[in-house]
Amino acid sequence: MRQEFFILFFAGLFFTLQATAQQKDSAQVKQPADSVPEKKDSVYSGIKPVSGKDSLQEAQRKHYKRATLYSAILPGAGQVYNKKYWKVPIVYAAIGIPVYAFFFNKSWYQKCQYALTVTVNGSTGDSLAKVDPALLPFVTSGDVNGIITNRDNFRKNQDYSVIFFLLFYGLNIVDATVDAHLKDFNVNSDLSFKIKPMIMPGPTPSAGITLAFDFHKPRPRGLIMN
Repeated sequence: MRQEFFILFFAGLFFTLQATAQQKDSAQVKQPADSVPEKKDSVYSGIKPVSGKDSLQEAQRKHYKRATLYSAILPGAGQVYNKKYWKVPIVYAAIGIPVYAFFFNKSWYQKCQYALTVTVNGSTGDSLAKVDPALLPFVTSGDVNGIITNRDNFRKNQDYSVIFFLLFYGLNIVDATVDAHLKDFNVNSDLSFKIKPMIMPGPTPSAGITLAFDFHKPRPRGLIMN
């Protein structure tokens, strides 16, 4: 009985001393906050970024979609969204010229069609007065083929203007989308572009130039102690 009592007593004493020693050790290991170098960088301060990789990619996708949508709704709006204001006059000139050409050719197509009708049905005083002066010689001479040729040319130019309008409208959307992507493209010292001279070997050596792209891996920053 005494042996069991002494065993329990020494065991409890041992665990008590062991716990006290651990508390002392933990108190000694703790260092003051001043011993840790403070840096504003998140690597040293331990600050986690507010948004993760997935949320950043989602924000970028929304940025691209907005630029595309704005340009699709209103030409030049995507360029304004990307803060490329100098491109807005170019966009409106590229789109406005086909629009003007469309209505110009449409108007002359209608004039030729009217002149053709007057020529075929016979010219009268009132109807002849409404014919455009540029087409009046064709009407008075009865040159139906000449009127048809001019009418078909204006119709063809009208169709071309529609094609160019759709082409430049699409390029406006593509330009805004590409600009939105390039805003997130990081161009720094890790990417270099160099032009170097070279000699082409062969029976008759010739001089030339080479274009060299150098992609550097990012180097880890060292710990700077103040």
